[in-house]
Amino acid sequence: MLVLGLLVAVVALLGFAFAGRGWLAWVSATAVIGGTLAITGIVSERYIYGLLFVAALVALVTGLAPLRRVLFARAWAPRLARVMPRLGDTERIALEAGTVWWDAQIFSGTPDWDALLRFQCKPLTPREQAFLDGPVTTLCAMLDDWQIEQARDLPPAVWEFIKREGFFGMVLPEQYGGLGLSEIAHSRVVTRIATRSVAAAVTVMVPNSLGPGELLLHYGTEEQKQRHLPRLADGREVPCFALTGPEAGSDAAATQSEGIVEWGQWQGEPVIGLRLNWNKRYITLAPVATLIGLAFRLKDPQGLLGGPADRGITCALIPRDLPGVVIGQHHDPMGVPFANGPTEGHDVFVPMDAIIGGVAQAGHGWRMLMESLAAGRSISLPALAVGAAQMATRICGAYATVREQFDTPIGRFEGIEEPLARIAGLTYLMTATRTLTCGALDAGEKPAVLGSIAKAYLTEAMREVVSDAMDIRAGAAIQRGPRNALSRMWMSVPIGITVEGANILTRSMIIYGQGAIRCHPWVQKLITALAAQDLAAIDRSTFGYLNFVFTRGVRALLLGLTGARLARAPADSELRRAYQQLTRFASAFALVSDLCMVSLGGSLKRREKISGRLADALAWQYLAAATLKRYHDEPKLAANHDLADWGATLALYRTQEALRGVLDNLPSATLAAFARVLVFPLGARFRPPSDLQGQRVARAILEDREARLHLTEDIHVPGPHEPGLGELEAALNKAVRAMPVETKLRDAVRSGRLERGPRDELDVRALDAGILTREEYDALHEADAARDAVVQVDAFDADTYKQLR
Repeated sequence: MLVLGLLVAVVALLGFAFAGRGWLAWVSATAVIGGTLAITGIVSERYIYGLLFVAALVALVTGLAPLRRVLFARAWAPRLARVMPRLGDTERIALEAGTVWWDAQIFSGTPDWDALLRFQCKPLTPREQAFLDGPVTTLCAMLDDWQIEQARDLPPAVWEFIKREGFFGMVLPEQYGGLGLSEIAHSRVVTRIATRSVAAAVTVMVPNSLGPGELLLHYGTEEQKQRHLPRLADGREVPCFALTGPEAGSDAAATQSEGIVEWGQWQGEPVIGLRLNWNKRYITLAPVATLIGLAFRLKDPQGLLGGPADRGITCALIPRDLPGVVIGQHHDPMGVPFANGPTEGHDVFVPMDAIIGGVAQAGHGWRMLMESLAAGRSISLPALAVGAAQMATRICGAYATVREQFDTPIGRFEGIEEPLARIAGLTYLMTATRTLTCGALDAGEKPAVLGSIAKAYLTEAMREVVSDAMDIRAGAAIQRGPRNALSRMWMSVPIGITVEGANILTRSMIIYGQGAIRCHPWVQKLITALAAQDLAAIDRSTFGYLNFVFTRGVRALLLGLTGARLARAPADSELRRAYQQLTRFASAFALVSDLCMVSLGGSLKRREKISGRLADALAWQYLAAATLKRYHDEPKLAANHDLADWGATLALYRTQEALRGVLDNLPSATLAAFARVLVFPLGARFRPPSDLQGQRVARAILEDREARLHLTEDIHVPGPHEPGLGELEAALNKAVRAMPVETKLRDAVRSGRLERGPRDELDVRALDAGILTREEYDALHEADAARDAVVQVDAFDADTYKQLR
């Protein structure tokens, strides 16, 4: 009897977890119960056969779709309609924007790692590399961020260069005068410029993100494209996009800016047009824009267009010089001097062809915006974050080697080693995520959920990295001046966190809210079926959903009990265990997600703490996947393995903690306890990266020149005489050349050939004793002089100080 029970239970569990479909899932579920009872001897063999008979009956009833629909679907439909979230048009459009990609693999609970590793991210073309090496490098050399900060603007020569070299038209096709860059090239351009000047990077990135160019390219009429795109590409027109207003921040669809369809005068002729009134703020490039992209609510009270009076959100292009346009004032975003300000419109009249896409696109602006944001969020701010992280890595790796205390480079102290490891590890992970997300875009995807993850979690990682870098530089990091690039990065951190959807909103509402419906294999189908009252579709979706929940629950339990060793993973990977554990967490995430949706129903979207933790779990699984993908694709250097291992370990730990946070806060303690057994049957056993892992990663940027350069390949390195990174890099080279000489001195002291004493006396005595050559002596003194120069901070006389901005 025991053997029978064991066999039934094991076969049922395996079938349930890895093959369960429809009626098989119900048989498996009953067989699991029966097998368990048989093993424990709680009931006799007769009852076991009776239970299996019940299982067969259940399988018969639930396995016949027509019978299921009569017995269940018709009765369940009203109850399900009350539980599942109801979507308004605005929510539906936002949810349907863009495409799903690897996020769907995570929600499936069974990610296909082979498919991810086969995927090829698009490399730079020779023309794109030439643009990076040519105009981008030239632009970076023209930028003096301290002077830009003091002048509160880019120099006229820089503005002219940006326009002439096509920086405003990087993403526009060549047929319209643009550069036609890929998304990864676009991202790397922004990253490199950001390592020189955040103000310049923002100025370049905004026209290539959400704005008139992007909207015209995808939704404009051909006449509009021919008229505007060449002028945008060469900078004759400077665009801005006016979306946010005092009354509509996170809820952009609630805008009170409106356009009324009416007859008016345009160039001396009576035409049907729009009478526009708006009040917008936080609009980047508005103070210098010549062409305003405007989002507003279109109303047609006279029925001049036919159809409803309220046509909905619409996008139009408004020339700056029209009567009634108020523009030119500046906001001051954290002192970072890029053009940003408000704009108002008072009874501004434009013809109907000002609408992007013409009258046919009237009322379709919300869809345009959501679809464009799905791509735009993936590029600009993640690129800015990666630039800050790579710059922090390069600065701190050099500084921790050059700066000495107690005759020891500070990077050797564990207190410095710990934040150095976080800086390097997160930089690797961030760059990996940027590359994979841009790769998806270049493959034709518009990954709305993954784009939101990239924006929110890379800018949050930027905050962590730059904060650690400030700690390492200590007092030198808080003294403003030409020598201190970190202070200007620090001031830009809140900008990245706040714009294009504040991270609080993105984390708590957008990522999981959109992902749970869009990426789940059954939820959207069930919502659609309920809305259409399609009993056959309700039946398929309901039983598919139930089967999905059961199978992922058993998978999560089995993988938890076996340490995920049953999970498939790439056979040749050195990080095979990380793949397996991520598969386990995908199953656990799918189960916990479904339990939250089933138990909380439509109220889940208001339980933002829970949805935020689910977003954390989803995001860290994606960041881990990107990290493993990067390691798979790049040269197998020892440092790369250590960096990828550190990133995967951190991601697994944070995924675990996010799921624990969800279960600890579910309203139903019984459900939470049940889920905890399935998800963490042996307890929560993942930990953050260990001290040893951190030491290896920190040593990579302190001792491995190739690893340090590879990790910071996107930055611009200025000349050796430029204050800041230029002088620091030069000092590092001199310090590295002097290291063998310093070792020679220490060996001479230990062997007794030199008496102990101050360093400046030791090297003189060593030279006199013939222990050091003149060349070695000079190398020591050059390194000491360079160290002394780079630890200096800026100071200003009283008159200059009073004029600082």
